[in-house]
Amino acid sequence: MRCPHCGSFDDKVIESRTLANGDSIRRRRECIACGYRFTSYERIEEKPFMVVKRDGRRQPFDRKKLEHGIERALEKRPVSGMTIENVINEIEDQAVMAGKGAHEIPSSSLGELVLAKLHAVDKVAYIRFASVYRHFENLEEFISEVKKVEGENGQ
Repeated sequence: MRCPHCGSFDDKVIESRTLANGDSIRRRRECIACGYRFTSYERIEEKPFMVVKRDGRRQPFDRKKLEHGIERALEKRPVSGMTIENVINEIEDQAVMAGKGAHEIPSSSLGELVLAKLHAVDKVAYIRFASVYRHFENLEEFISEVKKVEGENGQ
């Protein structure tokens, strides 16, 4: 640490204190060269978790966007708020685990995680989300997806 008074890099720590629930450390220091006392603060700087879009752009993971998409798919469906919150938490946890090493996940993988969770929770919400996510161009694609879901249910 450089002394703000004389510019020397030789100092000693006199006292350390943890601040903000362990998120940062306050250190009282004394410059060995001139005796000036000063305070430094340290905090962990986390690399943000990123989503890699189809065109290669990277954006920070936004839980609000995830919530909005899932809530829109589940709009007016008989699914409790607690269930929705659990689904969002599980998807976020799975996304972070899937992109653990690189701190990023492709948007396609994130979309598939959402589809898998919605498929398990509510088939109508699954179809709604799939129609937007997979960019259904016509009625046949929509009907095809509905038939797949019906076939899985044995109807």
